Amino acid sequence: MSVRGIRGAITVDHNEEKDILDATSEMLEAIVADNRIDPEDICSVMITVTTDLDATFPARAIRGLQGWDLVPLMCAVEVPVKGSLERCIRLMVTVNTELTQKEIKHVYLRGARVLRPDLSVTKAP
Repeated sequence: MSVRGIRGAITVDHNEEKDILDATSEMLEAIVADNRIDPEDICSVMITVTTDLDATFPARAIRGLQGWDLVPLMCAVEVPVKGSLERCIRLMVTVNTELTQKEIKHVYLRGARVLRPDLSVTKAP
């Protein structure tokens, strides 16, 4: 088994608590499903948001999920680079897995697909 990082990103339309929590849950659920992850195998989750998202901590969406209450979570703010994607939430999930680097499925949803179209394997809605 190896420790691997799984990336994800998603955008929201509004800086509202519900939008941020729903988007974070949607992204995490896709990462978990696409990579067959059990919460027991998670080492940690780093969550970043762009500076225009401050209505809530996105970690709240994860903290309430069954089996995720002991997973170390951290929220941070992205570096505010001019011209970067707005209203974006990113995840970095570190996980113990049998998957190889090539087998890892990174998840980019909604407007965040433009960030890494080469890695995104999740189908468009």
